[in-house]
Amino acid sequence: MAEFYDAKEVEDKFYKIWEERGYFEIDANKNICKDGRKFCIMMPPPNVTGSLHIGHALTFTLQDIMTRYKRMDGYKTLWQPGLDHAGIATQNVVEKQLLAQGIKKEELGREKFVEKVWEWKEKSGGMIVHQMRKLGISPAWSRQRFTMDEGLRIAVKKAFVNLYEKGLIVRENYMINWCTHDGALSDIEVEHKENKGKLYHLRYYLADEASNLSEN
Repeated sequence: MAEFYDAKEVEDKFYKIWEERGYFEIDANKNICKDGRKFCIMMPPPNVTGSLHIGHALTFTLQDIMTRYKRMDGYKTLWQPGLDHAGIATQNVVEKQLLAQGIKKEELGREKFVEKVWEWKEKSGGMIVHQMRKLGISPAWSRQRFTMDEGLRIAVKKAFVNLYEKGLIVRENYMINWCTHDGALSDIEVEHKENKGKLYHLRYYLADEASNLSEN
């Protein structure tokens, strides 16, 4: 036994064994699950904008605990992995990279720009998946998906069309974060800055009031 614990030596070795033997896959405990109990949890897919942060590590740790507990409790378990839940954020990263080279996405055209997004996904997404494995988490890697996968894009369009036709998607007026360049943005993509301003009140007369004023 080594005098000191070598995480790199031990953890990489056993993680590879776990993955090769399919311990994370949905049928990993099929011999234990006798009564048809099932448990499924979806991984909140991280944006393909660079690398993971402490928030991801905390989320994945908690989900991993629940998943492993259910496996040991005899459930047929699936932890579904995925990447990129907000394509706008990824698009921004790729656009900035192109602008640094003096290239606008409009000059490339849609197809070429999508190719650039895929190139970045392979680079950034590969790093993110590597970091996940380093954390020791146990999703079903064989089922890993990406937002722009063909099947997912078709499924999303079909779901939205069905919801619209059923009258379950409506358009209303409400306050949102809006960028004149990228359109709607989430709260985490907005740089907040507090300013002291003024609140103005406008008084509008009703039609009857306006006519009374003109008569007087």
